[in-house]
Amino acid sequence: MSVVQLVLPDFLLIAMGWLLFHKLKFSASFFQGTEKLVYFILFPALLFHSITQTPLTLSSTYLVFVAVAALMGFGVLASWLAVPVIHPNSLDHASVAQCGYRFNTYIGLSLAAGLAGASGQTAMAVIVGFAVPISNIAAVHGLARQQKGLKILPELIKNPFIIATVLALACNLLRIPIPHVIDVTLGRLGACAIALGLMCVGATLSLRGGRGSAPLMSWILAVRLLVMPAAALFIGWALDLQPADRQALLLFGALPASSAAYVLAARMGGNGPLVAVTMSLTTLFSIITIPFWLTIAPMT
Repeated sequence: MSVVQLVLPDFLLIAMGWLLFHKLKFSASFFQGTEKLVYFILFPALLFHSITQTPLTLSSTYLVFVAVAALMGFGVLASWLAVPVIHPNSLDHASVAQCGYRFNTYIGLSLAAGLAGASGQTAMAVIVGFAVPISNIAAVHGLARQQKGLKILPELIKNPFIIATVLALACNLLRIPIPHVIDVTLGRLGACAIALGLMCVGATLSLRGGRGSAPLMSWILAVRLLVMPAAALFIGWALDLQPADRQALLLFGALPASSAAYVLAARMGGNGPLVAVTMSLTTLFSIITIPFWLTIAPMT
């Protein structure tokens, strides 16, 4: 099966979400409730179930953490280099910079499973678990001047993705058995997460609100879809990661921006419409860029 055939079903689900919301007039409250269900219940179940399926070692997990930290640090630096180079509006940049390094977890886990099965999904789940706190700290810090009362630590402690990842890694590395009934239940909850999450992504797509910000959006698009995957290729090679981990890191680097970037920008007084447009463009262009990166650098 070609990479395009693997990618296409996920983007068809995104298109379905867009159609349901924009054309068939499914209510905003429906998608808000669905996204809340996915965020707090279904996706943490998928992360936990994925990480506990394939045995991990402390040494391999540590290497993956180093790779993720290096890649995320590079993404943050590249996004903020726009300030001295193109001199964007400070509020616009603080809002949209996160689109250069935040990532769409739903697409990542779905494609990882299609590319490499359970082991690929486990590798991606571990990467996501390590990247979530880094991306949240960087994004909140960038917008902190707009809302000084928001504390980063409580936000991280309450994040369901982080909770699920920490518990799953502990169970995996300590070889704590998961009761069969719980394992099956988590698997069935996780099976619902991908399709619903991708349709929620489609519902949030918007191309309105980016007027006058073409240089800034172009910079962030280049960082998210070109620079990050190229950096992932180099980091995977430099650290001599296992092939499955290298492919997962490359796919992670090529993912479009997360819709959570818009939520954070709106919540902290940033330019939400600009973030929504940038996030949407990364999603649309990634239909081309993800197959490109996976085709030129096959690793399985």
